[in-house]
Amino acid sequence: MILLGVLLVLLAGSAVAIVLTEESARYILFGYTFEPNQVEMFLAGAATAAVLLLGLWLIGSGSRRSARRRRRLQGARAEVSDRVARLEDEKRELERRLQRTPEPGDRLVARDSEDATR
Repeated sequence: MILLGVLLVLLAGSAVAIVLTEESARYILFGYTFEPNQVEMFLAGAATAAVLLLGLWLIGSGSRRSARRRRRLQGARAEVSDRVARLEDEKRELERRLQRTPEPGDRLVARDSEDATR
């Protein structure tokens, strides 16, 4: 949307530049010669203004949509980061508990493996 808006603004700007650089009311564009009267000139100016406003509106709405998508993505990344941090804290806490209170079954397994090596 932003790209289309920029193209429309450039198109309207080039139309204004063509009108401002010509000294007469005769315009040559792509090999065709145009000599618009006052009403046609007014309508061309109105169409140019409409294209310019449409381009500016497309740029604005595309920028808002991109910003909204970026905010949503940043929120999701922050949520995932918080979830990972909680899981890492839980893992560390479980490792501390395991080191403080070894289970009796673990000792038997350790003794059995020592007996197997003798």
